[in-house]
Amino acid sequence: MRVVKTDKAPAAIGPYSQGILSNGFLFVSGQLPLNPITGELLDDFQSATEQTIKNVISVVEAAGGKIEDIVKVTVYIRDMQKFSIFNEVYSKFFSEHKPARAVVEVSNLPKNAILEIEAIARISNS
Repeated sequence: MRVVKTDKAPAAIGPYSQGILSNGFLFVSGQLPLNPITGELLDDFQSATEQTIKNVISVVEAAGGKIEDIVKVTVYIRDMQKFSIFNEVYSKFFSEHKPARAVVEVSNLPKNAILEIEAIARISNS
């Protein structure tokens, strides 16, 4: 088992790792729409979705993987009315490669964020 950490995604805001690589699978902790450079929490839904996906991809890349290695994505959003906006942004990243996915509406998230995304990736070089 190996801890995966990168400066290209926000640092963990609690007692957890950005990612854990175990037996060829990378488990990416929930990523918020935080800019890893400025620490700014984005609240525009489209920009927040884009930043959160970029944060997930950064952790995958830090483990030696690429976006095509992502096999499962779980999305937590505070407003299911934003689902179509989410899908529009998501499809820009996952157009050809479409991992399994669940989208769940929740009442609140850490830092009062508007969405959070976690993922599982298969890292072949591990």
